[in-house]
Amino acid sequence: TMKNPVPQAASLLLEKLLLLVHIRPLPAGSGGETPPPAPGYYDTSCFKRGDLLEVPRTLFIHFGIYLGENRVAHLMPDILPSITGDRRQIQQVVTNKRLILGVIARTASVRVDTVEDFAYGGSILVNHMDRLFEDQVLGSEEAARRAEKLVGATAYSLLWNNCEHFVTYCRYGAPVSFQTDKFCETVKMIIRDQRSVLASVLVGLASIVCLGVAPSTTLPTIFIPFFLWMAG
Repeated sequence: TMKNPVPQAASLLLEKLLLLVHIRPLPAGSGGETPPPAPGYYDTSCFKRGDLLEVPRTLFIHFGIYLGENRVAHLMPDILPSITGDRRQIQQVVTNKRLILGVIARTASVRVDTVEDFAYGGSILVNHMDRLFEDQVLGSEEAARRAEKLVGATAYSLLWNNCEHFVTYCRYGAPVSFQTDKFCETVKMIIRDQRSVLASVLVGLASIVCLGVAPSTTLPTIFIPFFLWMAG
C-alpha cells in the first residue's frame, strides 16, 4: 500500500528546518560542541584556488570557495556580526546557538575558515556543480577574488542569499540555489494537500523561521501582520 506522502513531506520539512544552518551533531551525552577535526585531516593538495567545495549533509549541502593555503570562504548564518564588531569574537568557530539565532535574525557573514572548520569531518566534493553550468564557469582567480571581496557581514535569506547563492555567484556569475528550489517544491506539495492540518501548521512555522513569511491559509489570520513584519 502507498503511504500518505503528507506526513513524510512534513517530516522532511522539519528535518530540513533543523539542518538548514548545518547544525553540527553533538556526541551522545555531551552538552558541548563537537570539536572540528585536527589540522591536516584533509588533503588540500588536490584543491586549487577558486575551486567550489561542497560538503553534503543529511539533507542539505554546505558550500564554499577555496582560497588557497587551507582557507575556505563560505557564508554562514551568524548573529554576532549584527551585535558586535569585534573580529576576534566573530572569527571564532560558529556555535549552534549563533547559527540558529542568525537564521531567526536573518543575519550572516561570509567568513574565511580552515578546511577542517568548514567541512567539520564531512566528505568534500570539488567543482561538482560545474557540469550544470557548462560554459558559465569563470576563471579560478576571478572566483576567488569575488569571494574575498564579499568577506564580512551580510543578510541571510534561505530564498535569496544562502551559502549556495554565494558560491554560484563567485564561480558562475549568477546567484542560484538548487536546494532552495527543492525546499520550495516540498512546501508547495504540502500546501496543495489539505488533508493534513498538522502539515499545514508545520509549513507555516517553517515559513516564518526560514522564509520570513507564511501562507495565510496555514495559520489564523490574526498572525498575518506578524508574518508581514517578519518578511521585512
